[in-house]
Amino acid sequence: MHSIVSELKTTFSNRSNKEQALWMKGYLRDQYDFYGVKAPERKALAKQVISKTGIPTYKELFEVVQELWEAPEREMQYVAMELCVKYKRHYNESFESLIEFMITNKSWWDTVDYIAATLTGNYLKKYPERILPIFKDWSFSDDFWLVRTSIIFQLKYKDKVDTDLLEDVIQRHAHSNEFFIQKAIGWMLRHYSRTNPKWVLELVAKQELKPLSKREAIRLINKG
Repeated sequence: MHSIVSELKTTFSNRSNKEQALWMKGYLRDQYDFYGVKAPERKALAKQVISKTGIPTYKELFEVVQELWEAPEREMQYVAMELCVKYKRHYNESFESLIEFMITNKSWWDTVDYIAATLTGNYLKKYPERILPIFKDWSFSDDFWLVRTSIIFQLKYKDKVDTDLLEDVIQRHAHSNEFFIQKAIGWMLRHYSRTNPKWVLELVAKQELKPLSKREAIRLINKG
C-alpha cells in the first residue's frame, strides 16, 4: 500500500464521526460506507497528509488512485478525484484509462459528475483531438454512466461547447427511461442556457425530450 493511502486511512479513521457517517451513507442510498468526515475537513486533512508524505509522482498516480478506489469509505474516492486535479498539466493520453476506470467502478453521481465535468472536461481541453474518439465510444456505451459523461463533459465549456456533439448525444438518448440520462440532458442544457439560451430553446422546440429533461433545460430561461 502506498504511504499516502495508509496515512489517509489512519488520519480519517482518527477523525471519524459515526453519526455523520450514517447520514452520509443514507444520502447515497446506503451504497457506500463513510468515515463521516465532511468535505472542508476532508480537504484540509488530505492537504496535511500530502505535506507529510509528499505528493505521488504522476507515474504513481494510477496506483494510488486504484488503491483509494478499493477502500470501502467513500471519502477515499473523493480524495482520489481531487488528487487527479493536481496533475492537470501532466495529463497524457494514458490518463484516459484512469478516467474510465473511475467512471465505471463504484459508480454513482457523486463521483461520476466530478470526473465528467472536471477531470474529463480538462483532459479533453488539453487533447481536443481525443474528443471525437472518446465521444463515439462513450455515447454509444451500454454503461449509462459513460453515456452521462458524454453528455455533461462540456458542462464548464461555456461558449466553447461543441453544439453539434451535444445535439447528437441528446438526439440519441432523448427517449431514454434512465433517470440519470434524462437528468444529465436537462442539466447540460440548463447550464448551457446561461451562455446560449436561444440555441437551447431552439433545440427544445425541435427535439422531443422527456418531461424531466425539458423541465430542467428551460428552468433558468423561464425565470428570466
